[in-house]
Amino acid sequence: MDYITYSEGYKYQLEKDYTVKLDILNESVDTDYIDLNTDGMLTIYKGYSWDGPSGPTMDTKDFMRGALVHDALYQCMRMGKLDAKIYRKVADDTMRKLCREDGMGWFRAYYTYHAVRLFGSKSADPAGSYPIKTAP
Repeated sequence: MDYITYSEGYKYQLEKDYTVKLDILNESVDTDYIDLNTDGMLTIYKGYSWDGPSGPTMDTKDFMRGALVHDALYQCMRMGKLDAKIYRKVADDTMRKLCREDGMGWFRAYYTYHAVRLFGSKSADPAGSYPIKTAP
């Protein structure tokens, strides 16, 4: 019998490549949808899927870029391509910085940052990946 494999949890798909400079140097990640070079340039390629802002929050324009980059970096940690002990805080700091640049108020940026600091460790752990399912 033919079947498909898939995973749930994604809401958004990037429609064109996005590149941003990060404070992550001397690391290299190369996947189908994420490229991080040793100069800190992160490129997320068209077609990348992510779940947007997580938790009890709204998916607003001032949160989308921060959530995209944050999700891509956490995915790299889940894949074992970045060390979560070193880079999880960098990813969380980057999310807050991008959200503030995009117009998010300081209070919302403050509590969303602290929420990912308190509750985000499982999402950076390889065991926190979305389970692969099959159908039919």
